[in-house]
Amino acid sequence: MVKSIKGMRLGSYVSHSSAGETYKAFVPAPLPPNPPLEMGRLYKPLDKAMNAIGRLDALAKLLPDIGLFLYMYVRKEALLSSQIEGTQSSLSDLLLFESHEKTDVLTDDVEEVSNYIAALNHGLKRMKAGFPLSARLIREMHAILLRGGRGSNKAPGEFRRSQNWIGGTRPGKARYVPAPPERVAELISDLEKFIHDDQRKLPALVKASLIHVQFETIHPFLDGNGRLGRLLITLLLYASETLTQPILYLSLYLKENRQTYYELLQDVRTKGDWEGWCEFFLDGVAEVAAQASIDAKKILDLLERDCARISTIGRVSRSALKIHGYLLKKPFLSITKAAKALKLSVPTTTNAVLKLVEIGLLKELTGHSRNRLFAYTKYLVILTAGTEPLKS
Repeated sequence: MVKSIKGMRLGSYVSHSSAGETYKAFVPAPLPPNPPLEMGRLYKPLDKAMNAIGRLDALAKLLPDIGLFLYMYVRKEALLSSQIEGTQSSLSDLLLFESHEKTDVLTDDVEEVSNYIAALNHGLKRMKAGFPLSARLIREMHAILLRGGRGSNKAPGEFRRSQNWIGGTRPGKARYVPAPPERVAELISDLEKFIHDDQRKLPALVKASLIHVQFETIHPFLDGNGRLGRLLITLLLYASETLTQPILYLSLYLKENRQTYYELLQDVRTKGDWEGWCEFFLDGVAEVAAQASIDAKKILDLLERDCARISTIGRVSRSALKIHGYLLKKPFLSITKAAKALKLSVPTTTNAVLKLVEIGLLKELTGHSRNRLFAYTKYLVILTAGTEPLKS
């Protein structure tokens, strides 16, 4: 039995029974909201967000290597999005893990973050090759997100065939119960149509904010919905050409405002308050784009200063500049691995690294005479801002 609540904006509840317990699952109304959004409330935060994105895009074009900036920002986003779901790894843990160095954090935690990076990169690669942002691509990314580690037994790449819920030990006591599994395919199909509907002239940022809520409300997978829903934001903005580079990631803002984030998602479902959610989302875009611009400028200034310093250190400067370029992707450095990657001898690499330590650019972390590990500390300070694991 379907019971309508407070008009078409709120969708409907469907009564279900399981193990002798009756509960109500929520089926959202199709997008866009009806009655339509009150755009008058949104123009000011929308303008602010678009201006911030414009400044970030302009600054990104000045970066000597946008690929390096994206390389690190994708990792930061993956980490923050996973932290919202409870992982306890830090950016340093991830970078050490990727460099095959020892880290004290649980391998499952770091593997989850690494899978997120792979899923995002897969989505971007497919879209650059002309594949549409679709249910099929969403399933492909989900399969990568949940490969190995926790969640690998939660039907990776498959929409759910059983009921899930949020909060509580069973559906009847849950904070929120998404649509029954037999409705998921239909709801995702409706969402896919909205993604590609160019007839309704909604601003791309507003449209992305609506799609994010609808995806989270459908909760189409047994696990990984939050991470995948946040990942989709960047893909949507890239697909709409709002971003010329996939350089904007909202998870830091959502992490810092996670209680408000969850409350506003629920307010859309229970009150139909799409405008309140959209304002929050647009404010987040403006804040994150502004911070990314600041970070990009800090990195540009740091690289310029450090390259200038390296050029003054004498005959090892050529090797040291090669090592400096290597550090932008591997800010934790072991001499033997760097020598192999850069095709330099171990003595040459050692001399250059020790000179970089001497001028304060690198710091040795182990205190050992062998198997030493060095860190590009000032670069790491910029990258790791806001990435401390959440306290439980």
